[in-house]
Amino acid sequence: MKRIGVTGHRSIPEEANAHVMAGIRAVLCGFDGSLEALSSLAVGADQLFADLALACGAELTVVIPSGDYEACFADGPELARYRDLKGRAAREVRLDFPHSTDEAYYAAGAYIADHCDRLLAVWDGRPARGFGGTGDIVTYARTLGRPVTVIWRDGVERA
Repeated sequence: MKRIGVTGHRSIPEEANAHVMAGIRAVLCGFDGSLEALSSLAVGADQLFADLALACGAELTVVIPSGDYEACFADGPELARYRDLKGRAAREVRLDFPHSTDEAYYAAGAYIADHCDRLLAVWDGRPARGFGGTGDIVTYARTLGRPVTVIWRDGVERA
């Protein structure tokens, strides 16, 4: 079974959204054989990836960074989408962090990078805005020698 993980921005500008969706779909739905998709289900790229992976027939493995992770979702619809995707997952990995911290997020991203064959990065190419952000996980995956596919629309900057 091939394993593809995701790291990416929580906020994807509208002008990049269609490009990002098409890029993720091309990788996930163009794969021949069984596929496991690894995601932490954060708002933005993680949830988009998980939703498309399930639509393409992949098995979803969710990596939960902390015991209080659900508290990080800002509103009812965000939490409902998280719970829906989590409920459709084939597997769940819970990390031992009691609270959602930058260290917990980094550990979740590192876990995904450690356990995938390829990492998809919905990433504008800029440094992480905080420890454990997309740029940090891309750097970590590349130090492992993990193939990283960056999906972003040229010329678009995130807010």
